[in-house]
Amino acid sequence: EMDDEDCERRRMECLDEMSNLEKQFTDLKDQLYKERLSQVDAKLQEVIAGKAPEYLEPLAALQENMQIRTKVAGIYRELCLESVKNKYECEIQASRQHCESEKLLLYDTVQSELEEKIRRLEEDRHSIDITSELWNDELQSRRKRKDPFSPDKKKPVVFSLTFPRPYIVYMLQDLDILEDWTTIRKAMATLGPHRVKPEPPVKLEKHLHSARSEEGRLYYDGEWYGRGQTISIDKKDECPTSAIITTINHDEVWFKRPDGSKSKLYISQLQKGKYSIKHNHN
Repeated sequence: EMDDEDCERRRMECLDEMSNLEKQFTDLKDQLYKERLSQVDAKLQEVIAGKAPEYLEPLAALQENMQIRTKVAGIYRELCLESVKNKYECEIQASRQHCESEKLLLYDTVQSELEEKIRRLEEDRHSIDITSELWNDELQSRRKRKDPFSPDKKKPVVFSLTFPRPYIVYMLQDLDILEDWTTIRKAMATLGPHRVKPEPPVKLEKHLHSARSEEGRLYYDGEWYGRGQTISIDKKDECPTSAIITTINHDEVWFKRPDGSKSKLYISQLQKGKYSIKHNHN
């Protein structure tokens, strides 16, 4: 057993020892903090100087990746430039070929039209009773060089009051009038009064049943049908089938069968009697 004095002495010793331990712990903590701080500062200086291995290794990987991507981008750029150049050359070649083909086609067309016109003029000149003096006079008047100081001695054409639009006819040349008159003569000679074939009469299709759609409803043989109604569809040589109307359009009716399949029926088929429907009250 310990008396009070021993207990107090023992408590004071423990307190002194505890305070001593706390002071040592504080000193060690401050020393550790200073050492860690000095290490971090040293590492930061190495990173700033570019000598830290923790910085150099990722930097080398990044530089290698940058070189690879730069090389790939350069190759892709060259390929894109080559592709654009090839497309440009293809467009130029296609445009030149198209121009040449159009030129040849235009040349052939103009040549064929001129040959056909020359042929028709030669045929008209030899087949229709027209005096050659008028042709020769007109051609000579066109070939002569007109003197600007000499007055125009052409006599004006006198028209009757019953002739329509005399001013427009007056502006036409004689060869144009002769060409039009020749064309009219040839057309009248080619198309006789009995050569026009009468058109065959148009055969109207007769509808056996009355069927039409109005505002989403179907009218068929005096009865109206709407969506959701159950109907019976009857076709020749087949058994009637039951169905439910789902949609009614302008020219067709959609319905669903008991097995879940959907089909459509044209209103023209109802009009022609190929199908018939009626209300199913079962």
